[in-house]
Amino acid sequence: MNSELSEQWSHVMMHNYGVPPLAVASGRGSRVTDADGREYLDFVAGIAVSALGHGHPAVVEAVRSQVANFAHTSNLFMHEPGIRLAQRLIDLLDRPARVFFSNDGATANECALKISRMYGWTKDPSGGRLTVVSTENSFHGRTLGSLAITGNAPKRIPFEPLPGPVRFVEYGNVDSLAAALDSTVAALFLEPTQGEGGVVPAPDGYLAAARRLCDEVGALLVIDEVQSGIGRTGEWFASTAAGITPDIITLAKGLGGGLPIGACIGIGAAGEILTPGSHGSTFGGNPVSCAAALAVLDTIASEGLLDSVGKVGAELETALRALSGPLVAEIRGSGLWWGIVLSGARANDVEVAAREHGLLVNAVKPNVVRLVPPLIVTSADVQTAARLLQLALDDVATRDKQAQS
Repeated sequence: MNSELSEQWSHVMMHNYGVPPLAVASGRGSRVTDADGREYLDFVAGIAVSALGHGHPAVVEAVRSQVANFAHTSNLFMHEPGIRLAQRLIDLLDRPARVFFSNDGATANECALKISRMYGWTKDPSGGRLTVVSTENSFHGRTLGSLAITGNAPKRIPFEPLPGPVRFVEYGNVDSLAAALDSTVAALFLEPTQGEGGVVPAPDGYLAAARRLCDEVGALLVIDEVQSGIGRTGEWFASTAAGITPDIITLAKGLGGGLPIGACIGIGAAGEILTPGSHGSTFGGNPVSCAAALAVLDTIASEGLLDSVGKVGAELETALRALSGPLVAEIRGSGLWWGIVLSGARANDVEVAAREHGLLVNAVKPNVVRLVPPLIVTSADVQTAARLLQLALDDVATRDKQAQS
């Protein structure tokens, strides 16, 4: 079945993804089964999306109940799941805020960009405060606006010219930030950890310095928590856990537990900038997705998953740091979000070898393997994953040695 579906994919799908290596047929908890009936331990989780794993009863029931009631309203009408979800997010922040729901992370960042643009025009009607500052190796999405502030040249350059002006600075370098931020800047976009950049955490004090520098020049601070938010690091929000209050937080991925949803949260005055008709989305804040997101938040809270992420994440870190062999150069990350930095560009080979052993991981960079398991992952899952990773690393190292002999 995998081979048949691959053949069909190659004829009907556009070429932007290539042909994926397997077809997922079902999932339960932290495991998935492919179309040939083989089971895998899933440490990709839909790229940090399936926060509660696969087939979680709370999400299943929330979606079943809501879709049986009504599935869609558009933005012409309000619905209780959306209002409840917005209030829950504001309560988690414990700050005055307003929420816009989108379809995903890219469109959440598009909303943040439009808020930034309106803010810039308000502060300087002559158009002198429209610049956005972002960081090298960042990732904020693939729509033209979010791609314009994505500091990954191979992803960005084929689609230029893109909306601007945008300045890119070195991630983690406070001096570089200070030099780029001035009275022409409307907003600074930062990730607490660069996910697609290779799981690169911000240095201690970096986010606090960014907050201070933005305040000094009157720029908005936008924190992209599309991958870091809703428990991935053991906190609801990585930015507020770092002791800062952004002007805007963007969310997606784990928020919906597998259902498509994004959120742009404007905190304080930033939540008041959009005016009627200035932005919208047909599917954003869909009631089924909102119901799923409420189930995710309820389950994380009721099952103590933030504490579990801290505990099991520490066990995962210990297990990863015990990996041995010539390929392992560095381990970095936090919570249930880790990157194995390799000594060479062998991440794709390690991903393939891990899959052969029954473990799904992601080659996020040529030399970095990313692990983002569901938040429900257990200590036993961690030990199994580490054992299978060691086998995969050994396989690749052995092939390298044989090729050199």
